[in-house]
Amino acid sequence: MDIHSVSPQTLKRLPMYLRFLTSISAAEYPNISATAIADALGYYDVQVRKDLAAVSSGGRPKTGYVTENLIKDIQKFLGYDKQKYAVLVGAGNLGHALLSYEGFKKYGLEISAAFDIDEKLWGECIHGKQIFSVDDMEEYCKNHSITFGIISSPAKPAQDIANKLVKIGVKSILNFAPVNLRVPEDVMVENVDIASSVVLLCCHITGNKS
Repeated sequence: MDIHSVSPQTLKRLPMYLRFLTSISAAEYPNISATAIADALGYYDVQVRKDLAAVSSGGRPKTGYVTENLIKDIQKFLGYDKQKYAVLVGAGNLGHALLSYEGFKKYGLEISAAFDIDEKLWGECIHGKQIFSVDDMEEYCKNHSITFGIISSPAKPAQDIANKLVKIGVKSILNFAPVNLRVPEDVMVENVDIASSVVLLCCHITGNKS
C-alpha cells in the first residue's frame, strides 16, 4: 500500500508502534498481537489492527505478527530505510539544538545544512552541519535535491521562508515557528508549537491547584 493511501492519523501512530516494538526484546517476544500493542499504548485494538494491516500482511490468527518482521515492515513503509536530507532555516538557539539532535537519523532523516540571515553565523559549523546565507539556499537545495525543510525562525520571517522552500520544490515542512503557514495543497506542514504546549501544561498545573 502506498504511504499516501493511509490517513495522517495512521501515519502519526505508526512511529509509536515502532518505538514500542523496538523497546521490547524480540527474543522474549518473538510474536506480538495487535491487541498486545494496543494494551501497551492505550489504543483501541481495532484501530491498531487496521493500522498494521495497512503496512504489513504478516499478521496471523492467534499468533499475531513476527516481531522482527513487523518492525521491518513499518520501517520500510515509513521510508526509514531510505535516507532523506533536510535543510534547516533559522540557526538561532533552537536551530543549534536541532542541528545537534541525533534522533532524526532514527527516522531516516538528516539535516545536511542550515541557513540564516545573520552573517555572523555564516561559515559556522554545528555538529558537522555548516551554516550558509539564506541567499544560497535555492542553489544548495537544487544541487542536493532537497525536498524536506525545517523552519526554526521567529514568526515574522517564517511565511517568507516557507514560500522560498516551496518555490525550490520542498514538499514537507517541519515548522517550529509560532505561526500558521500558508502553503499549496501538495505541500505538507507539521507544526510543532512549543509555546502552546507549555501554556497548556502550565494551565493544567494551575487548574489542579485551584
